[in-house]
Amino acid sequence: MQEPLISILTPFKNTEVYLSDCINSILNQTYKNWELLIVDDHSTDNSYNLVNSLAKSDSRIKLYKNNGTGIISALQQAFANSSGEFITRMDSDDIMTPNKLDVLAKNLMSNGKKHVAVGLVEYFSEHGVGPGYKSYENWLNQLTLKGDNYNEIYKECVIPSPCWLIHKEDLIACDAFNPNIYPEDYDLTFRFYKHNFKCIPCDKIIHKWRDYSTRTSRTHVHYAQNHFTSLKTHHFLDIDYDKTKTPVIWGAGTKGKLMSKIFIERDIEFHWICDNPNKIGKDIYGKELLDFKQLATIKNPQSLVTVANKEAQKQIRTYLTSLNLEPIKDYIFFC
Repeated sequence: MQEPLISILTPFKNTEVYLSDCINSILNQTYKNWELLIVDDHSTDNSYNLVNSLAKSDSRIKLYKNNGTGIISALQQAFANSSGEFITRMDSDDIMTPNKLDVLAKNLMSNGKKHVAVGLVEYFSEHGVGPGYKSYENWLNQLTLKGDNYNEIYKECVIPSPCWLIHKEDLIACDAFNPNIYPEDYDLTFRFYKHNFKCIPCDKIIHKWRDYSTRTSRTHVHYAQNHFTSLKTHHFLDIDYDKTKTPVIWGAGTKGKLMSKIFIERDIEFHWICDNPNKIGKDIYGKELLDFKQLATIKNPQSLVTVANKEAQKQIRTYLTSLNLEPIKDYIFFC
């Protein structure tokens, strides 16, 4: 019995220096039944010619030029030309371990539809991996080990963009890549969550994530924190907002202000609290900032915490616990 065909969607732009390593890691997969839909997003270096020469030697590599502009347009084009029963994504500057597709495919076949196969990731860099990225890697992998990725979905993206595998019809069901919403990987993760596609636990490192100063996630405006906050808030309101509860935004920094703006734009009533004495009592966007201790007097609250400081988060969590409030049900940390 032939293994299911896996379609690998890969946009690229000016990654000539990394493309050979990336594609060779795909060619070296122990799982052989794959196709690579690789789309050039208007490169100005020699990337296209490099991929074109590799495509001539292996018919599984299918090269296209982006009819539009940007990663989402390239993903849409790759997906439209895909033939696989299973779909995954690969970044053109990263590396697959030889068993990556095999691990993902076996896990997905064992669990069936409405599941997302995921795996552990490992950052690497010519100049060493910084503590921030190492911390993110460890946090992400701890979630993946148990398949608990959605438990902290409002903090950061909990499924790495190049380390998932899903049934094609499930990807279609969640309307993947159709809205022009960035960051597109985080948006897709929320779509998996909204459709209750369960993450399959995995204890194997199967993806090598390259970090360097000009990586898109470091430099592009679409990956700025304001996009993250907006995305998270809109998805919260569509997925986890409990209309029987009273929304309470905690924090008056940049993220808290942006979240409050979205609530006001969507005409949703809320309370706004903070623990900064310099801001308590002030009027912002027509809303008075209340002392956080007033949370105890608010009936049936659902608190959205936008405070990023780790020590402050511990104190906030202790206070919420003292009020017998429960995670997700009664409060969510957005940082």
